Amino acid sequence: MAYGDALDAGLAALGIDLAAESRSAVDDHVRLLVAWNDAINLTAVREPAAIAVRHVVDSLAGLDVLRARSIERFVDLGSGGGFPGLPLAAAAGARALLVDSIAKKARFLEASVEAVGLAGRVGVAARRAEDLARDREERGRWPAVTARAVASLADLVELALPLLAPGGVLLAWKSGYPTDALGLGGELSAAETALAAVGDGSITVGPAAADVAGTRAPAVASIADHRIVVVERGRRPIGDHWPRDPAARKRRPWS
Repeated sequence: MAYGDALDAGLAALGIDLAAESRSAVDDHVRLLVAWNDAINLTAVREPAAIAVRHVVDSLAGLDVLRARSIERFVDLGSGGGFPGLPLAAAAGARALLVDSIAKKARFLEASVEAVGLAGRVGVAARRAEDLARDREERGRWPAVTARAVASLADLVELALPLLAPGGVLLAWKSGYPTDALGLGGELSAAETALAAVGDGSITVGPAAADVAGTRAPAVASIADHRIVVVERGRRPIGDHWPRDPAARKRRPWS
């Protein structure tokens, strides 16, 4: 009951309306996450009510961006326990590829996709993001890439841009305030540098969850400063040497 109430309140606070079929898929995914979590440590968040807001509602905050751009396919990097990719695919009716390099997490994702009835349009790849982005069959073909709690924004720009079609978008879940030079502001500055080097495009910072919720902000208190940064790829061709491997990114970071 606590899970259902928390999810209802969080969705209402952000103005998100789920169809019954989508809600069922989301609920079944969370049940499986809780059941598997002790064995393979998918999330440090243990309480179902906290999972409802901190994972499910937070993930679905990206739904309006997908809908506004009529995005029907996306790749989710570093899916882990399935967020944001699985609930977004369920809610948006989109095709998705959930990517995680850790084999046991990929097995969980495969089991989840099958259990919630999304096997027909959601796939799973146990691959590193760098490898996927260098794959000729994957480069430049995706209208959107999503990534939540994965890498710095600058690194995500480098990893996602080669996967995106011109005009495609990266949705990156971040917390904090653009004015914080040691936090999100610093990430944005480094991401602008990465964007100019890898390709071209624009970066837009979405509102914080508390600003969207307004007077209903208490329902999303645990994600109050969370927001989605949208990076749109421009038209400039992207060189084959992008993205760099992890060691090269570590030696020469963007910030």
